[in-house]
Formats: sequence, structure tokens, C-alpha cells
Amino acid sequence: MSKLPLPRILQSQGFGTRKWCQELIADGEVAIGGETVADHRAAFETDGLEFTVYGEPWRYREHIYIALNKPADYECSRKPSHHPGVLTLLPEQFRLRDVQPVGRLDHDTTGLLLMSDDGAFIHAQSSPKRHVPKLYVATTHDPVTPELIAQLLAGVKLHDEPAPLAAVTCRMIDTHRIEIVLEQGKYHQVKRMLAAAGNHCTALRRTQIGGLKLDLLDLAEGEWCYLDEAQLALLTPDSGSN
Repeated sequence: MSKLPLPRILQSQGFGTRKWCQELIADGEVAIGGETVADHRAAFETDGLEFTVYGEPWRYREHIYIALNKPADYECSRKPSHHPGVLTLLPEQFRLRDVQPVGRLDHDTTGLLLMSDDGAFIHAQSSPKRHVPKLYVATTHDPVTPELIAQLLAGVKLHDEPAPLAAVTCRMIDTHRIEIVLEQGKYHQVKRMLAAAGNHCTALRRTQIGGLKLDLLDLAEGEWCYLDEAQLALLTPDSGSN
């Protein structure tokens, strides 16, 4: 456990500069255990600490790990160019504590997106060496055929890739939708693989990373939730894709 001055605690949680946090405390806007704390010199144990700012409840988290059900027309960028950024879907405090997307989904791709302020976690989850399976549902322009599924499983050659890329698994859902699992995470991979196989992707949704399934998180589009330790443990290569 660590005991920290309250302004430092608030600053670490994204409530502004140390000076601004001192002013929040002096203005009586911060409470712990239902009691207003007016002394900015007060220090508290951070483990399990719960507090309110402007009456809104918060819990101290050294790092935050988030799952977002990304809507279409949002960019996974801290400096979006043509559409709003996914960070606008989160509380301002998260942006101030440098929360970032883990990898990227195209602006028109929807579904499960991880976000965190833990650099080591972001790096580990983004590393191609981890081989974490990711499951997508792709809608195709032309009807799905057995030949298309066979091509995607056997591997297709993409421009600038030294070797063919193959799906881990791939199955037909209906006449114009497939479920495809990939490990590589290459740029526009599902769309490019479908194009290389002679079809075209008209919609794409990521529904699972490792063993973490979007439908079990019960998030509407644009909603987010914290991930607990059990859910984070599902984000491993051996946690399965089914």
C-alpha cells in the first residue's frame, strides 16, 4: 500500500494539475467516506480508495483497462483527422491521464476495442509476437462461397507481405457474412484478404480478443466498461477464440 497526498492522488487520476487539484479540495469539491476533505495536505492510502469529485464517485486505479464497443465513424487516434476520436467517448479524466487505444480499428470498423494508460500493457497487447487471436464478423459484397472460405484458410498473398496470410479459422455465417479469426493484426487485414480472395468487405465488426467476448460485456455501441483481473486474463494467446 502507498499513502499519497490527496492532490497527487487526484492528479494521477486525471483531474488536472497539482495546483488545480488543490483548488478543488479547497473549494470543498472532494469527499472521502462521505466527508468533505478541505485540507490539501491530507494523505490517504490508495489501495481501494473511493472518493467523490463534484459529487461523482470514483475509485483510485493505478492504471485503467477499458473495453469500448466502438461505433462506426470514430478514429482510433489521439489526433483524428476526418472523424471524432474514440477518446471523446470517454470521461475527460481518462484523456488527461493519457489513455490510448490498444491497436487500431478503421473508422468504419465497429466492435471491441481495448484502451489503457498502462504502456507496458499496450505494448504487450500490440506485439505481433503474442499471437492473440481476434475474431471478426465481416459482411461481404458478393455471396460467400466454399471457395472463398478455402482461400482464406489456405492463405492469400497481399501486397508488401513476404508470405501469404491465412485465417486461423473461418466459417460462413450466412450468404453474405463470415466469421474469421486472425492473429497477425496487419493493416486492413480482413478487408485486404477478402479483396485478394476476389470479394469485398462492406462492413466489419470485431467481436472477440483472446477469450474476451464483446457480447458478454453487455455494452451498447459507444459504451465502455472497466476490465477486471479475470477479464484481463482472457487476453492471452491460450485463452481461446471460441
